[in-house]
Amino acid sequence: MEYSEIYVKRIRKLCKERGIAINRLAAMSDVRESTLDNIVQGNTKNPGVRTIHKIALAFNMTLAEFLDFEDLNDFSFDDDTDE
Repeated sequence: MEYSEIYVKRIRKLCKERGIAINRLAAMSDVRESTLDNIVQGNTKNPGVRTIHKIALAFNMTLAEFLDFEDLNDFSFDDDTDE
């Protein structure tokens, strides 16, 4: 799994668990819907920390809480094919 796919999976999972559509998440996070769509569709591979922070806050999480999950914690940049 590529690095960019990991946080997309996290966003989708949190949206599903909380019953939030992507367009609703965009409004809640004050991130443009087009920006969020590009992230979730994999067109934006490396969103900025500010964008990820806004998304985390929309989920009522700190940035640290948002980024603290098994897939990301287990990721090895040695295996990343994007670089």
